[in-house]
Amino acid sequence: MTSSFKLQANALRTLALTLLLFVTTARAATPAIEVMVLGTYHMANPGKDLVNAAIDDVTTASRQRELADLTLRLAAFKPTKIAVEAAPISDDFSVPTYRSFRPAQLLTDRNETTQIGYRLAYHLGHSEVYAIDERSSTIDYFPFGAVQLAAKAAGREAALAQLVSDAQAAATQLEARQRTQTVPQLLASLNTPTAIHASQQFYTGLMTFGGRVAGGAGGGGAKPWAGAELSAAWYLRNAKIFAKLAKIAQPGDRIVLVFGAGHAYQLREFVATAKGYRLVEPNRYLLP
Repeated sequence: MTSSFKLQANALRTLALTLLLFVTTARAATPAIEVMVLGTYHMANPGKDLVNAAIDDVTTASRQRELADLTLRLAAFKPTKIAVEAAPISDDFSVPTYRSFRPAQLLTDRNETTQIGYRLAYHLGHSEVYAIDERSSTIDYFPFGAVQLAAKAAGREAALAQLVSDAQAAATQLEARQRTQTVPQLLASLNTPTAIHASQQFYTGLMTFGGRVAGGAGGGGAKPWAGAELSAAWYLRNAKIFAKLAKIAQPGDRIVLVFGAGHAYQLREFVATAKGYRLVEPNRYLLP
């Protein structure tokens, strides 16, 4: 091998190593997208869920002080974006009603989107809040009626009633905790590993309702796999929510998701397993 050829080979190796170092350094320098999934209760008492809790009026002076404290706690995370459980009406997922938000609305609008999401964004001086929920006029993301038919066809109505009763018990416990706990404490109780796991057990439990019967179909018009299909539809809704999150997220963002606690298990799983994302525990900020 001539000395000239050796020099060229060494130069190529040096260049290759330099490029490899550059790419590795660039990858390492890309900041993660940090996401806090804040599971909430529905403060406005909309009564739209299968299981509902009677919630205190959050516009009272005492609850407003607690919500102001909550804002300061969440602000310590230094969020760069706030995303809420509202249906988007624009391609960039921004919420037009936030642009006209004024603190006086906190005394009339009980919805957690306003009380937590808008309040926090306003406190931080954000120009936008993002709506990334998934709704559909053609897809039923919670076909519970089909599960009821499947349970009836299989003679398992009592088992389904027990599953719903267990979920209602958790709502009743939340109602009771309101007598002694602040809003940050109530939210912390919903975001413990135990509470998040228990919430998902409801959807997993529904998977057991349905299944092939004689003739290859459900009896009485029941779908053979009604429970599994409901859980799959719920997964689909949350998957689309995460897909919308990915549309607004940029490297280095710190995003707070304000969503009903029933979404927390799956949204947390998506964030925790997505490349370039880091899951942030809300209770690091909610608890003293």
